[in-house]
Amino acid sequence: MKFGRFQIDVFAEQEFRLDGGSMFGVIPKVIWQRMLPADENNLIRMVANVFVLRAHGKVMVFDIGLGDTLSDREKKIYGTDGVSHLDEGLAGLGLTPADVDYVILTHLHTDHCGGAVRREGDSYVPRFPRARYVIEKREWEAATHPNERTAAVYIPERLYPLQEAGQVDFIEGTTELFPGIRAVFTGGHSEGHFGLEMESDGVKVFYYADIYPSQHHMRAAYIPATDVYPLQSLEVKRRLQPRLVEERIILAYDHDTDIPFGRLVEREGKLVVEPVDAGVTVSA
Repeated sequence: MKFGRFQIDVFAEQEFRLDGGSMFGVIPKVIWQRMLPADENNLIRMVANVFVLRAHGKVMVFDIGLGDTLSDREKKIYGTDGVSHLDEGLAGLGLTPADVDYVILTHLHTDHCGGAVRREGDSYVPRFPRARYVIEKREWEAATHPNERTAAVYIPERLYPLQEAGQVDFIEGTTELFPGIRAVFTGGHSEGHFGLEMESDGVKVFYYADIYPSQHHMRAAYIPATDVYPLQSLEVKRRLQPRLVEERIILAYDHDTDIPFGRLVEREGKLVVEPVDAGVTVSA
């Protein structure tokens, strides 16, 4: 999708499944089941969407999926066979890992940063040899010191090789990364979670990662049970919702299996998500 001087593309890195209740928190199954039917094990189908932005002469990747280094235990947790389409997806855009300038990681849960490294013998090495990995400092501290609640999603041994290679750039709080591209601290889902706000020639595309993991999470109270600060997530969503409608902002969804891009619009007194074609040019 082209918007202004920017081009953003998307591909599904890997399909996986998670417990439906964990993705909707306090919302009863009788409600969320109508939107995302669960299987006999209460699992719902999800994908790791990877977004590639070309702007300012740079190639930037927003989050990087589960990757191909999952342990057998992790494959079971995520309900996946561990087959990654990361290199294949980049190739479909005419790119290789060596072409990526920035890997911007909104947070360090495995389904967002597992693909940041690859195996080389018995070790992990950065998958993107030239890239700078942009990470929120608080998130790094939380991810490299997991506790009983976070140990399943934070894997320090896959993070340290990025730092050892000298490829990590830490940010703190809301930060302008490039003109028209801003990292906006949200917290909520994790200690240092942030969203990305992009604007070019009056068109706004926001990627808020697991604050809005799918089109089915637009209501303020639809918050995953895994959020460490759910009330913080709630406040972020309350604050954002009027802007999304009034400014006709396009949202990029990290886990939606049907639409990677959508707009929240009011129709007949109800708020609904309208898909936005990923192959079009969007004007203000």
